[in-house]
Amino acid sequence: MRKFTKAELGKYNGKNGMPIFVAYQGKVYDVSRSFLWKKGKHQVLHKAGLDLTEDLKVAPHGAEMLEKFPVVGILEHSYKRRI
Repeated sequence: MRKFTKAELGKYNGKNGMPIFVAYQGKVYDVSRSFLWKKGKHQVLHKAGLDLTEDLKVAPHGAEMLEKFPVVGILEHSYKRRI
């Protein structure tokens, strides 16, 4: 499965013909076919190309809405280890 950094995910924002991807709990979903995500925005509150894990905690709907969209990869978390 393809791995996305946050910077790579940010490119999939629905602009200039790009697909519309969002991440949730480490999975990257392609929401391009959703009319609610046209032009890379959802309800004027959320932008495509981002990790929406925290945002969905306060959304009026649950994460089950994402289950109808294909998972296209996983989001890598870049942590720098200090020694």
